[in-house]
Amino acid sequence: MGPGATDHLLVDVDAVPRPKFRVRDLTKRSETTGTAILSKLRVDIPAGLVVGVIGPSGSGKSTFLRALNRLWEPDPGSVFVDGVDICDMDVLALRRRVGMLFQLPALFEGSVADNVRYGPLLRGVKLTDAQVAKLLATADLDASLAGKKGTELSVGQAQRVALARTLANEPEVLLLDEPTSALDPISTQNIEDAIVKLKKTRGMTTIIVSHSVKQIQRIADVVCLLVDGEIVEVLKPHELSEAKHPMALRFLELSS
Repeated sequence: MGPGATDHLLVDVDAVPRPKFRVRDLTKRSETTGTAILSKLRVDIPAGLVVGVIGPSGSGKSTFLRALNRLWEPDPGSVFVDGVDICDMDVLALRRRVGMLFQLPALFEGSVADNVRYGPLLRGVKLTDAQVAKLLATADLDASLAGKKGTELSVGQAQRVALARTLANEPEVLLLDEPTSALDPISTQNIEDAIVKLKKTRGMTTIIVSHSVKQIQRIADVVCLLVDGEIVEVLKPHELSEAKHPMALRFLELSS
């Protein structure tokens, strides 16, 4: 995090939660050029909050997010969840605990219900129609969609089905990589409402990468500013105008 920066994500938030993730010296280099994408990134991600990650394009935001459930393999000793090194965990078990939603929804063949049931079926559990309907409702979808094919859905509906499918695994953490960038304002609001509801009802820890500063200000409890592979500032959403790092400040000024 830069000279003199604290290791801890939250510095002055009341009733600081325990860290869900502890990240220490997370480093990744480009396989083609060898240049640093992440440079000894150090941060604590608190449990039960919505954490926004913003910064200029090419800063390493998505790369950081994908390390947290081993979509790329970090070095041992660099990422811990609930105090356990994720490199020591079964990767499928980790991804059930740490679910991820991507920018564009990718639904499997079959019905909406088939998609929602997919993860539990891998563990030998078949969700009932009522359980599927409840998961769809959590993602702000009507149960009547359960029998529809993915090809019959709008992009916004498909993204919310993908959210319901992720929630079916009962994750403790949601990683969201630009989850609403392809959606209209109403669908965007539906996804944002679902994120906030999951925090309130389940104590879900959510980490969201977004280019939209306004979105982060709407839903995040705390914001990490990522520049050139380092978290240079950690602020509350209403404090973003007080950013001091020159590149972070310029990004925020141009984004407002």
